Amino acid sequence: MDIRQLLKDNGFRFNKQFGQNFLTDDDLLEGICRDAGVDGGVVLEIGAGAGTLTGALCRRADKVVAFEIDRNLERVLAVTLADCPNAQVVIGDIMKYSMPQIEALCGGAYRVVANIPYYITGPLIMRFVEEATAAQSLTLTVQKEVAERLAARPATKEYGAITVAVQAVADVEIKRILPRELFYPVPNVDSAVVTVTFRHKYDIEDPSLFRKTVRAAFAMRRKTLCNCLSAGFGIDKSIAAELLSACGFSPDCRGEELSAEQFVKLCNRIREARSI
Repeated sequence: MDIRQLLKDNGFRFNKQFGQNFLTDDDLLEGICRDAGVDGGVVLEIGAGAGTLTGALCRRADKVVAFEIDRNLERVLAVTLADCPNAQVVIGDIMKYSMPQIEALCGGAYRVVANIPYYITGPLIMRFVEEATAAQSLTLTVQKEVAERLAARPATKEYGAITVAVQAVADVEIKRILPRELFYPVPNVDSAVVTVTFRHKYDIEDPSLFRKTVRAAFAMRRKTLCNCLSAGFGIDKSIAAELLSACGFSPDCRGEELSAEQFVKLCNRIREARSI
């Protein structure tokens, strides 16, 4: 099917507000489905676009729930998904749906597979990291730099708060790099397919406190972690130093030097300290 001609025939105009860049190569779309490990089950797609990835997912999954924010694509999707009875298209902004509403549509365990608009990447990932209860994995086509941040190792420039937040609950793997020329229209940056597989391998006793700890640690990257904790929690530096020493960390270390597992250890130690 000639997607470009179909879009033209339906009078479709790309909307920069929605960050629309479509993938049309069949081999690549099948590759992304393999990256996501789709073999039956339920898939949640965010940003169906012209339905090219949706169709590929429908050939492998039992059910695909596909959100699309642009109502102007509804007629296009009716054509591209005409032979996909297992596709449920929801025209609407997924960010305006609650997580219970989203997961009710999936009806149980599901995988997220999406070529998401770059402008909602961070908020969208964090919603599933912090709120989802039935998501098995996220396989996302994102800006290459974002994928590198998600998969970054400690003590690198890419390593940051979102890295720790994601790696504390999941394994992250960059599956493939996608040159910008593979998209229509061509964006200004290269992309990557990254898979976030939820493991929940660490015992985070207080998720809210964990988020606060990570935010404080990266609020001032040039400051020591001791100073960041002091400022973030409003405590004396000597108390912050004692907390770090109790975990076996140097008071002079910086937040970007700690792994996700070490942040969990620090957070749980903070929770034990009744003075905070």
